[in-house]
Amino acid sequence: MASWSEFASADPTLAAAIRALFEQYGPGLAYLATVRPDGAPRLHPVSPVFTDEGLYCFVVASPKRGDLARDGRYALHSFPPEECDDEAYLTGRAARVQDPLVIATLSEALRASPAVDWHLYELHLETATLRRHGPAGAIPLAAAPATAPLSHTWKAELSPQLAYAG
Repeated sequence: MASWSEFASADPTLAAAIRALFEQYGPGLAYLATVRPDGAPRLHPVSPVFTDEGLYCFVVASPKRGDLARDGRYALHSFPPEECDDEAYLTGRAARVQDPLVIATLSEALRASPAVDWHLYELHLETATLRRHGPAGAIPLAAAPATAPLSHTWKAELSPQLAYAG
């Protein structure tokens, strides 16, 4: 696993393109998939927070927060752009942030209300994928695309302290 900053240092061009898709409408917008207790996926829209240090998500009291606390595996997928079908996809493990300075800095910068029951999670990366479909997009699905979609995937080195033991 790697932090967002480690990934951005390892592949800055890919990181910039992925971040641009997640932040195309201003603040980050994405679909977060978590693992329910029965092993099924759970999908929710979220607002990921990109900083130079990491990738974070404020998570209110909800089933997805329970999923992340129990089993930190996640997948994060960008919202589709209006003009094409390009997509960004991240996988990894989420870890609850315990550092009071990080929590205070991000909550103040993003005006996260202390009156709301939220936890801050850092999203560590296992893989990062960018898929470009070209000007014709992926539609119509029945027709052969004029150009084949291009995918670029980055994979993190397995770090023992973040390795999944389950």
